[in-house]
Amino acid sequence: MSTMLDTAIFLGKFLYYFLESVAFKIIPRKKKDVAGEIVLITGAGSGLGRLLALHFARTGAILVLWDINQESNMETRRLAKEKSGVKVFAYKCDCSNRQEVYSVADQVKKEVGDVTILINNAGVVTGKPFLDIPDHMLERSFYVNAISHFWICKAFFPTMLQANHGHLVCISSIAGMVGTSGLSDYSASKFAAFGFAESLFLEHSMSRKTNIKFTLVCPYFIKTGMFEGCTTKYPFLLPLLEQEYVAQKIFNAILEEQVYLLIPKFAYFAIVLKHLISPKMLIVLGEYLGADTCMDSFKGRMEANKPQEEAERKCQ
Repeated sequence: MSTMLDTAIFLGKFLYYFLESVAFKIIPRKKKDVAGEIVLITGAGSGLGRLLALHFARTGAILVLWDINQESNMETRRLAKEKSGVKVFAYKCDCSNRQEVYSVADQVKKEVGDVTILINNAGVVTGKPFLDIPDHMLERSFYVNAISHFWICKAFFPTMLQANHGHLVCISSIAGMVGTSGLSDYSASKFAAFGFAESLFLEHSMSRKTNIKFTLVCPYFIKTGMFEGCTTKYPFLLPLLEQEYVAQKIFNAILEEQVYLLIPKFAYFAIVLKHLISPKMLIVLGEYLGADTCMDSFKGRMEANKPQEEAERKCQ
């Protein structure tokens, strides 16, 4: 009898949430007000991090910007204050350094307050074949792209739980859901970041234990300079994404408290297809799209060489 009751409750909830998800595909979700929220963005000195900071600046949120490049970070601060005159705090932080993460986190708590929206955005890419990646660069990819998420969440998540209020955002990648040729360390580290965020989401969402919100973002490669030189065989099928388009999508997903966001929409189909077709079919499809050669002309963000080298030295 108990099994039948549990099954009936499950089917009822499952159907309800299915209909709810269909309704939200038609009717836009209500956007939450983030005025006064303390928003911490890692990797805020350029690219996606900077654009997200500018979006949140318009909402009246208090911004906390972290980046290893303080000059670029201060420029983001200037642009954000220019937009709306909100409170903006910029901190130099090497996310690959555990002691520095905890130290700067304590500084933020004392000088700004408790972070309520945490956006783990900082990322690095090596762009070399596996056997050509020096060990210190491989470690750097994992420290920045994945392990730093553990440290940063450990620093700020407890106060969110105590207040039963907060929002964790993980910027992963499509390469964190589908292994990508020429990106072994990047792809593996993004898989780890996504897995960590998803496990936290399930741990704190099942049985409605907390009111903490989660947004897991997996975009295709973005024109931030990070993947400079990366090309696909048919750009009209898989073009590099415009960073403003991606930033707007992520910003909307956070305000609408959307859990999963894959960009572009084709990515949803690709993830399902990956598990339906055979490995040989997957390889043929990858070769057709040029996935096997997309990193051959990779250059990366040239202007970021200096801070990247600094991060590399600290990981040695």
